[in-house]
Amino acid sequence: MAPAGLVRKPGFAGFDTVVLAGGRAARMAGADKPGLEVGGTAMVVWVARAAAAAGTGRIVVVGPDRPGAVQAALAAAAAGVPGGLIRVSEHPPLGGPVAALRRGLAEVTAPWVAVLAADLPFLAGQHLTDLLLAGRAAEATGAVLSDDDGRLQWLAGVWQAGPLRLRLASDVGGSLGALLGPLGPVVLRLAAAQPGAPPWLDCDTPTDLAAARRFAQPEPTFVIGPDC
Repeated sequence: MAPAGLVRKPGFAGFDTVVLAGGRAARMAGADKPGLEVGGTAMVVWVARAAAAAGTGRIVVVGPDRPGAVQAALAAAAAGVPGGLIRVSEHPPLGGPVAALRRGLAEVTAPWVAVLAADLPFLAGQHLTDLLLAGRAAEATGAVLSDDDGRLQWLAGVWQAGPLRLRLASDVGGSLGALLGPLGPVVLRLAAAQPGAPPWLDCDTPTDLAAARRFAQPEPTFVIGPDC
């Protein structure tokens, strides 16, 4: 049964999800970036919830074990997912995003796979649904988000698993752009689920994180009393 407030979309069970949740986080002074909170919830949990809401068949998190509270929240996010939550580590450790994707893809059984960064706190299930619909409608190999300047966000996209495996079997080095670009994805620019919180916003720096936390703060409520 899905956690309270999390509604899974039927009809999109044809995709699994790989969340890249490792790395050195050099620009965050080595902090566990996916475990940092936005709006009181770890960013990796926000991403898992989005995948679950879109109807993913399983959630594969590639990265280290995390503290009990984060792991428990991840498990809760995946409670309604048929294939559950799988945690694996890339080889070699800290081998980069291509190595992490290769390891995560080994756990994928669905024909499509969402490949996501673990630091996308404003990605929602509807965004993933829109990407899947666009990729399938265009009979494309994949679909990715772009930011407001038109830059493709390689870790916010969906892909046909078969062609992606073929690309990973070639020597593509350590660049996600070099790996994924030749697959010719559909590019989408999607609206934010809430004002000022774009779905492609990843929190690579303390400045990014501070901006995300500002976006996540609820607007103040003013109550006018009888004496006002």
